[in-house]
Amino acid sequence: MNFIKMTYRCHLFRCTILKEGSVTMKKEILVFIFDGYADWESAYICSELNGAETDYIVKTLSLDKEPKISMGGFRIMPDYSVSDYPNDFAMLLLIGGYAWMEQKNNDIQPVVEYAVKHHIPVAAICNASNFMAENGYLDNIEHSGNTLDYMESQAPHYKGNSNFIEKQAVECSGIITANGTASLEFAKEIMLYLNVKPVEKINEWYKFNKLGLYQQ
Repeated sequence: MNFIKMTYRCHLFRCTILKEGSVTMKKEILVFIFDGYADWESAYICSELNGAETDYIVKTLSLDKEPKISMGGFRIMPDYSVSDYPNDFAMLLLIGGYAWMEQKNNDIQPVVEYAVKHHIPVAAICNASNFMAENGYLDNIEHSGNTLDYMESQAPHYKGNSNFIEKQAVECSGIITANGTASLEFAKEIMLYLNVKPVEKINEWYKFNKLGLYQQ
């Protein structure tokens, strides 16, 4: 098999060629998408996790296999639906969007439950954190979100008020939460949790993207 064919086969089978004769499997990160999902909230972290030098590959998950259109107009064909996703994924990412407020994403709950039960980390940002709150996943752990008042208004069964932390992003017990302005902090906490690169490199990456090259 020549190198081009082998590269193609490895792309299909989630593996990376390290050098000739050496292949390693990539661990899948599932990103839940739906019509109107906030695409920018996943942009920083997905581009980092999906890099050739990482142990991970990003795959999309939806309630069905129909194409989904993001808030920014990107049309995405999901890799998996809730009925055929792999059970060995490395993390579940829940991205924000108005559909959470409209109760249109409730059928993702069994996937979240599977992840939590099997100690697979879950990361939720913006309105997705309200979903986590409503379903009891934040009651006993430190977490963040789009202000405590907003979380209480969107999650009437939420009982974790005393554990709400006023920070951009929080990781606790394998669950990462963030508010809608915190896509960088969200990415940073995920990268730290998954040990994507050395801590000092992650901090450098965060500072560079947060501050930029020049003051505006």
